[in-house]
Amino acid sequence: MSYKTIAVWLDPRRAAPADAALQLAGAFGAHLTAISHIDVTRLSPYVRAHLGEELARKQLQAAEDAAVASGKVFDESARRAGAGSVEVRRVGGDPLTALATSARYADLVVMGQANPDTADSVEESDFPDHAVLASGRPTLLIPYVGDYPVIGEHVVVAWSATRESTRAVTDALPLLQRAKKVTVIVGDIAPGTKGHGADPGADIALYLARHGVTVNVSPEQTAGLDVGSMLLSRIGDLGADMLVMGGYGHSRLRELVLGGVTRRILREMTVPVLMSH
Repeated sequence: MSYKTIAVWLDPRRAAPADAALQLAGAFGAHLTAISHIDVTRLSPYVRAHLGEELARKQLQAAEDAAVASGKVFDESARRAGAGSVEVRRVGGDPLTALATSARYADLVVMGQANPDTADSVEESDFPDHAVLASGRPTLLIPYVGDYPVIGEHVVVAWSATRESTRAVTDALPLLQRAKKVTVIVGDIAPGTKGHGADPGADIALYLARHGVTVNVSPEQTAGLDVGSMLLSRIGDLGADMLVMGGYGHSRLRELVLGGVTRRILREMTVPVLMSH
């Protein structure tokens, strides 16, 4: 099993997601599809009529020029990196639809975590969350702070024996097989509950071992912390450089209202996170 096609959502404000995608495409010999979105601010019919068609035309042209420039920057980075099979797609319309359409023809999607300091709207802040749910593909999110020249040498797997967690582990197998070290964290689980079996963590360790992955199982108690905080703390303690986890085991609305592990990690990640729903 390997990644044959990787899609990356270009962010003109940050190079880290593109650099991560180039790194992974090189490691797996994968085709890389870079998605450059023609980001046109949506105007109400009233505002559009008031401003006139000429301004709307100039707005579209500026957005197209920005998408072209973003694609050229990526092309230059790909050439410097000696990347093999690369294409840049300029896409318009609704960004989530544009991303999901390209994602369905890729094995992995790479994109940046939302930066609350530069997001212009609630929609932009929540875009990665929606992408995880809509793409149908594993999504590797790169934190908006820092650079990540090495990804996946020590991977932490947050294992909860759920459908989403199972999807994430299976989707991450190519990376887990390449990792030098894999730590499976199982938190606050009693034997025999929630599908974990008599020895929590043993079954997933055996499953991964059959795929050539050597793992260390780490049972953890949250000690009053929420699970998201516990994971972030353990990642720091272990010096890991990547997290694999399922996304949105509960409905997104419930997590918006009550909070949840997915929301905490999406907002506070300190390493790249591969998330599947």
